Amino acid sequence: MKTSIFESIIERTSPVERFWNLFGELGGCNEDEQKRKIKAINRVMDEMNEGELESIFETDLFNKIDKMIEEKKMSLKDSALMLKHIGYCKIPMNLWNRAFVSSSLDRRFKEMIFEEEKKKKEKNEKHLIDLCECYIFLCCHGPSQLSSICLPHILKAALNKEENEEAQKEVEMALLALACMCFFGMKNEVYLKGIKEIIQHHQEHRNLTQLAYQSAWECLAGRVHTIGTSNRAVVDELHFVREAARELEELRKRVNWKGNKKEGEERSKKKEETALMRWIQTIKCYFFTFESLNDELVGLVRSIVQVLRAAKNECREISVECNISLRRAAWNKAVKVDDLLKGGAVDVLLEEIQLPNLDDTFLRERLSCFRGICQKLKERKDDKTDEEEIKPAKRNIFVKMEEEGYEDFITSLHKMLPVLANWDQYLYLSKNSSDYLLSL
Repeated sequence: MKTSIFESIIERTSPVERFWNLFGELGGCNEDEQKRKIKAINRVMDEMNEGELESIFETDLFNKIDKMIEEKKMSLKDSALMLKHIGYCKIPMNLWNRAFVSSSLDRRFKEMIFEEEKKKKEKNEKHLIDLCECYIFLCCHGPSQLSSICLPHILKAALNKEENEEAQKEVEMALLALACMCFFGMKNEVYLKGIKEIIQHHQEHRNLTQLAYQSAWECLAGRVHTIGTSNRAVVDELHFVREAARELEELRKRVNWKGNKKEGEERSKKKEETALMRWIQTIKCYFFTFESLNDELVGLVRSIVQVLRAAKNECREISVECNISLRRAAWNKAVKVDDLLKGGAVDVLLEEIQLPNLDDTFLRERLSCFRGICQKLKERKDDKTDEEEIKPAKRNIFVKMEEEGYEDFITSLHKMLPVLANWDQYLYLSKNSSDYLLSL
């Protein structure tokens, strides 16, 4: 079927232009038409990349929405439909700015949340949840009194166990909002109990989307420093390491790594890639905070390595996060040398460290990772561990280094020490560390 002239023009129009064209038509519509156009606006936002989204999320946009609400040209229900989707697009891409808090709409939402919360019998729970989610999604920081109001209502929405598409979408929204609230330092025991229940139910029934499940874990494992050491056992009890490895594997296979990128364009992120990126970031926090022994760590290391290989040359952001995760794993006391070897961490580091276009950021992470491995091997030796137990690990590293011609590379590190010394101390590969590798 031939494309009409109108459709052809629409196809050539940028998402940003289409957004503003549709937004400009909202004020003159009846309720049904306005809702239809808002759904069309939401679909347009789904097509946008980070730069395009950031260009529209300005104070002027939120002031215009506030004025339309004030003049009754847009209902609160329809504005929530649009604003929640703005947050849904904005937060996974980490587009934080102060555009909303500088707007008149910020003041309106604060007042509406406080007013609705004061109501008793007349309280509209669904309306209050929408208000709270909009505010948390759009606000880059939250006053404690407002967070304490929003938390129980959003948690209630996240605990919904209905199994239909609409309910699943609402649960996903609520969990994304709760993950944002972790930035506000939530330590509430009821909150932790609720998140645990959500994770356990999903593990039994697989009722959440991948993005929703990741958000639930971000609420728990990713922000564990806000909940204290007494609750960290919950993360191991719920098998974070096993679940994270499985999710990485599934998402890695589903991501379209090449995308539909044209020359000179950035890759557009799909939901699977967003969830994958957020999992890697949560794992990074896990390795930084947790030091509990776990037989499943080798599987998690292997999954990170596989994602790193898939993302190489395709998504720098994910590659960087994978490298940071491996470096933190190497320095985590609970991760064994054998976990890194069997998981392929040493292999992938050796493969990439010799690339001619390796930049300083990647080089720092790889060298620091090797320093962590050196330290682990040295500690095993200092502990007078049976030499026969150490030999397999040492031999595996030595053979790999010999195959890759890596011995010459390590020798050359001594020439680089003046440069390395300028880096942050925790990333500095000492002379003794490289000597120890050579002595293997």
